[in-house]
Parts: sequence; structure tokens; C-alpha cells
Amino acid sequence: MDFEKLKQQIEEATKKAFREMYEKHGAENIYSFALYSDEGAMTVCPSANTMEALKKIDEDDALYYKYEPVEWTYEMEGADQDFNEICTSLRTELTQYDEDDDGFQEFQAKLYSTCIDVLEKLKNENFFKNTIEKEIFLIFTVSDYEFEKQDLKDIIIRLNDNEYKSEYLEWMETWGN
Repeated sequence: MDFEKLKQQIEEATKKAFREMYEKHGAENIYSFALYSDEGAMTVCPSANTMEALKKIDEDDALYYKYEPVEWTYEMEGADQDFNEICTSLRTELTQYDEDDDGFQEFQAKLYSTCIDVLEKLKNENFFKNTIEKEIFLIFTVSDYEFEKQDLKDIIIRLNDNEYKSEYLEWMETWGN
């Protein structure tokens, strides 16, 4: 797979999705955005949440709902056709790894790092901040998959230079080992 081309596709789809989400839900005060995949490396999808949505959650689980994309209100929304095309190309590519675990592991790792690279590039270009005129929380995650704690910490540090980073890292310290 041409990962440079994939990276460009993911970047364009991410920009489009974020703009669409902001147009549609900006009044709800978007504070977060994520790209996520699955353990089978068959998907890349956007997700976002708003401060308005956080008002409806139980205080005891506030940080979990604030920072866990699987719980966010706007999942798989925005740039639908673009992300569907990306997912179709991923599934097509994956057919060649049916009997090649090492090849699949390499493909999976490259996909995940590509998504993180895209988010980091857009953060460094101030895309999100310029679009909604404030800092937001960014994360890459994988459904039904748990990153090593240090790897997750590294992702948070790479993608966030704001109060969200500090709060997330403090929250991580409360997790059981």
C-alpha cells in the first residue's frame, strides 16, 4: 500500500470531517477530536465530542466520558464518502495478509502511526485551532484494543500542548497498573 497516498487521503478526510462537524455542531462547543481504527486495521473513522454532551454525564465518570472516543457523541460522522473509500482500500489491502501475521502486524503498525502523524501534522499547522478558534483535545485510539500505557502517554503528549494534556496525564496516574 502506498502509505504516503493513504496519509494524504486521511488528512483530507480529517479536515473535511472536522469542518463538517463544526458546521453542524459548533454551537455545542466542540472540545475534542479523534481518529480511530480497529484491531483488524480495516477502518479509519473520525469522532468528536462537545461540552454540551458532557453536561449529560455522571460526575463520577466525567473524565472517562470526556476522554474516551468510544463514548463521544459524534462518531463516524463527517466526510463519510472519503472515509468509506479509505476503509474499502484498507480491506482490499488486507486480503494479502490472510496467512502473513508478520506482514499484517507491520501493516497495522504503519496504519496506526499514519493516523497519529496526520493528527500531529494538523495540530502543528494549527488546523483545529484556526477552524474553531480554540485548542482542542486530540487522540488516536483503536476500538477493542488497549495501548501500552507508555505508548498512550506518548500519543497524548505528541498530539496535545494544552490543558487537556495535563488533565489526561493526571487521570492516567489514577489508573490501576
